[in-house]
Amino acid sequence: MPSASEHHQIPAETQRHDDDQTQGTAQGLSAAAMLAQEQADDLDAILDDIETVLETNAEEYVNSFVQKGGE
Repeated sequence: MPSASEHHQIPAETQRHDDDQTQGTAQGLSAAAMLAQEQADDLDAILDDIETVLETNAEEYVNSFVQKGGE
């Protein structure tokens, strides 16, 4: 009579398929994490540019948005 562990064995082919899926998922997550980091870096650069503009000439920048008579 087969033991309990023999009844619950997963075929080797199925295990290999599951391992391939896990590896593919890990690679996909890694690529997504890299893309997210690149986007965060781009956003930080934009915010740094805005901060620089506001530090050097905030009054002029704000005044450019003030409506003048008849606009």
